[in-house]
Amino acid sequence: MRASDLHRDEVLSFDGAGMIRFGESRVIVHDATALGLLRKELIEDLGANGARMILTRFGFAHGWRTAENLRRDFPWDSEEEWRHAGGALLTMLGHGVVDRTVGDGNTERPLVDVVVRDSYEAEQHLLHVGQSDAPVCWSLSGFVSGYLSFCRGDDVYARETRCRGKGDAVCHFVAQPREVWGDAIAEDLAFYQRESLDAALASIAETLKTAERQLQRHVRTLHSAASDSEDPSGIVAASEAMKRTLDRARRFARVDSSVLVTGESGVGKERIARLIHDESERTAGPFVAVNCAAVTETLLESELFGHARGSFTGATQDRPGFFEAANRGTIFLDEIGEIPASMQVKLLRVLQEQEVRRVGENRSRKVDVRVLAATNRELAQEVAAGRFRDDLYYRLRVVEIRIPPLRERRQDILPLARRTLTKVSRRLGRPMQGFTPAAADQLLRYSWPGNVRELQNAIEHAIVLADGPRVDAADLPEEVRLSVPKPSSSDLTLPLAEIERQYTLAVLESNDGNRSRTAQQLGIGEATLYRKLRAYAK
Repeated sequence: MRASDLHRDEVLSFDGAGMIRFGESRVIVHDATALGLLRKELIEDLGANGARMILTRFGFAHGWRTAENLRRDFPWDSEEEWRHAGGALLTMLGHGVVDRTVGDGNTERPLVDVVVRDSYEAEQHLLHVGQSDAPVCWSLSGFVSGYLSFCRGDDVYARETRCRGKGDAVCHFVAQPREVWGDAIAEDLAFYQRESLDAALASIAETLKTAERQLQRHVRTLHSAASDSEDPSGIVAASEAMKRTLDRARRFARVDSSVLVTGESGVGKERIARLIHDESERTAGPFVAVNCAAVTETLLESELFGHARGSFTGATQDRPGFFEAANRGTIFLDEIGEIPASMQVKLLRVLQEQEVRRVGENRSRKVDVRVLAATNRELAQEVAAGRFRDDLYYRLRVVEIRIPPLRERRQDILPLARRTLTKVSRRLGRPMQGFTPAAADQLLRYSWPGNVRELQNAIEHAIVLADGPRVDAADLPEEVRLSVPKPSSSDLTLPLAEIERQYTLAVLESNDGNRSRTAQQLGIGEATLYRKLRAYAK
């Protein structure tokens, strides 16, 4: 037989007495969500490396046994058809839609090149853990490795190069013999080559102890860098405006009403939403954050509410949406002002009825979810312009929290900068002692239109450029380094000529006395600037 001849009714047999068999071997069916929850607990208890080790080794054993069973129990036209059957079986059993090409096992044409669409493993990682910065289909990598290792009778290892769990469109695996990989596979071998699970767990335990010691040192470092300006939640709140914001967030956390979090981009709306969740009665439930602006209109309904198998092209299996994933917890809908009008109607129904209907289904499913939404738009203006439904607006805005921009809470700038300096310098391996007075002054001069996010990026930029143990003004990004203070309310009582003099000298100082650049920034000629400076010197 050929790999394309496989059919689930022939591969799997049911004897009616509680036995399901794959060929001659007994198998069982697992719920994908249960496996996702197991993955989440493994990661929480053992860390990502510990969880990856267990799931990779499980996948390897699964692939090895599958190849063995297919070889023993099915009559293949050729060895090549047997090798091809593994991908067909993964598709048949719901792991994902597998496409593969076969090469010669060299650097130009890998032994096997596999694309998996709708990987269940990536889906479950996204639902229960969130988006990763590295591939997460650990058991699938192990399966491909184990299957091909049995087929070839030597060591074959698969590496995942793209993964839906880290934001890619599909999952992509490349499998090569050990000798072809060379040193490129060295880091991955630790997740395969363990003599026993006991040895693996002992290694994990030691890793956890080391990580715990490092974490304790990190906490002590942060505590030494923190001041009275840091709230117990970890949010910097030296200004009265931010203290009032945190107080409102905590009061709203006590009730289960919908909350609309507003503020400019980069002010920390998701941090406030997490604070509300963490201090609410739902803290034991999941917190699911969804960036509505990052999902295309055609996929948004499926992502939020889920879909049934066959409901559209590519829907190869039933899939729960983010609302179901957030059941008994909180869903945070970021950039809510970006959702199209057609979705606003459907979202309103979910909020009113507390039930979702998957795409392609005609039955509703009850959900118990608290909704927090955020936007940097003025939704009241969007309602007036007819771009946002007023009934949805009022349903979301039972209570509202406005996070002030950084320019309105200048007392928070230096505490935020110092804490960011401590964390980022430690991550980059470049210990820094602080800021020079000139750098601190420039941080306070700048208006920070990008708010906290821009401040954090500016500090990282400065750490990379710094030569000494402290960040100097010259290390800051150009727009921060060249910023000049805006006149305060007390300055408005001065004569216009004095305000002009102070402003001109401040620009000159920020440019280290460079008259050409100063004149360019002021929009005057160099000769005019020279005359003004001569007059100021008299």
